[in-house]
This record gives sequence, C-alpha cells and structure tokens, in this order.
Amino acid sequence: MASQAQQAMLDKLKTQVGFIAALDQSGGSTPKALRLYGIEESEYSSDEEMFNLVHQMRTRIITSTPFSGERVLGAILFENTLDREIEGMSTAHYLWQKKRVIPFLKVDKGLVEESNGVQVMKPIVGLDALLAKAVAQDVFGTKMRSVVKLANHQGIKDVVEQQFEVGKQIIAAGLVPIIEPEVDIHSPQKAEAEALLKLEILTQLNLLSEGQEVMLKLTLPNEANFYKELVDHPRVLKVVALSGGYNREEANAKLSENQGIIASFSRALTEGVSDKQSDEEFEATLDEAIEGIYQASK
Repeated sequence: MASQAQQAMLDKLKTQVGFIAALDQSGGSTPKALRLYGIEESEYSSDEEMFNLVHQMRTRIITSTPFSGERVLGAILFENTLDREIEGMSTAHYLWQKKRVIPFLKVDKGLVEESNGVQVMKPIVGLDALLAKAVAQDVFGTKMRSVVKLANHQGIKDVVEQQFEVGKQIIAAGLVPIIEPEVDIHSPQKAEAEALLKLEILTQLNLLSEGQEVMLKLTLPNEANFYKELVDHPRVLKVVALSGGYNREEANAKLSENQGIIASFSRALTEGVSDKQSDEEFEATLDEAIEGIYQASK
C-alpha cells in the first residue's frame, strides 16, 4: 500500500508540469562531473574526498533557491548521496520535505561489454536490500540504464527484457522503476534502433498487469513524437528524455518537439555552473538552466 508521501508524489508527477534533475553521476563519471563543475582531479586524492566534493556540489544545487518543486518534479540520486545528509536530514527526506522534489535512486551497477550492438546491465547485486533502504527513506522510484549502439534486434530485445525483468522486482518492492534503454546519439543506425526499441518496449508494456506502472527514460528520437504510443500507454506513468550528450540548447530544442515528454537531464542541467562562482552567479546560472529546461518540458 502506498504511503501518504508516495501518494502525494504520485499525484504531483501526474498533475504538475516540470522536469526531473539527474544528479546521479557515480563512480567513473564523477571525475568528469567535477571537472565540468571546475574541480580538477589534482584537487582530491581519494574516492572519499571525491565523493565529499560531489556531495558538496549536489548540496549546493539542491539547497539553492531556483531548485524547488515548482519547476523540478524529481531528482535522481545515487546510493552514496542517499546515504548522506543535507542540513541534518537524509538527502531523500530533504528533497521531498523541504523542496517538494520527488526522490529517485539509481540502482544499476554499470554495463557489461558490448555484445550484439548493445550493453546490458551488470547483475545488480544486493538489489533487494537497496530497494528496502530506498523505501525506508520515502524514495519514490529507481533508475537503471542500458545502452543501445546498433539496430540489432536480438541485442535490443535482450536490453528491454532485462530492464523489465528487474523492473518487476522493483515494482514488487513498492517503487516505480525508470527504465532507461539509452540509444547512443552517435549511432549510425539511430532511427532503425529506435524503431526496434519502440517495438520491444510496447511488447513488454503489454505484458504488465493492472497496477504495474513504469516510467521510461529515452534518448530524444530522430523523428518528433515518435514515442507517442509509449507516452499514451496505460502502464506508463511518464516518459522522460535524457540529454545524451546534446548540449542544453540542442536538447531543449529537440525536447520541445516531443509532446508529453519531459526532461531528465544531467550534464545539460549543470552546464555553466561552477565551484568558483559566487552564490549570486551560481544561482543566476542555475535559474536560467532550470527555466529553459522547464519551458522545453512544457
């Protein structure tokens, strides 16, 4: 049975305009996120220091005035952030209770080597314990990512089947999974891969039973409104788009062409913000980014 908090989050997601901030860079992608934020690798010497710095960066974003539930519907965190606090509250509780921003948790453990033109997820060891921890902190949903590089039907089928199999485990734990089969924007077969991907996602959606709802996080398609059937599907709570390496301007422009899809940007959200900025500069830059993505999500 959904808790009061979860029910309120569900209502917000269904009725309010806004987007989802992806603040879940982890492990290998953390140095890059810090570098874009103006902190070089020479400024820290251990993983511990690196994660402290990235938490400071995320805290600065989350506690800033522009970052609130008026335009930001949700935020995706990774486990290390879930285990930390902001202003004396667990990060997930701070997001919801102070900011009215719905917390999501990245649960995948990365990707295996490419095979059949795709990268499926590594086994998610300890998933049940992680989901229990998320539920205890009033997290609403999860996110997990696979990558499609070529229009290989078997590969794409494998990606989607794996995503939905784990997705059902997440639903059973009382959370909403964000299923993310990212199509590489540099794929020479991007449009063909998208056609196969849509087919396989529809197949899996149609196998879900009443009450099993998922969210989808997809690369912005070559053809505007290509994913309309997914947006309209009764088992889909929301379709969100990743920026996937497009800069913010490109990502916003592409997003604007796709009705019913909202942003879930990571790099495109933090583009231009820097550790070296004064609080006024930082907030002004972030406010501009949030407003642009919010308008494109409308």
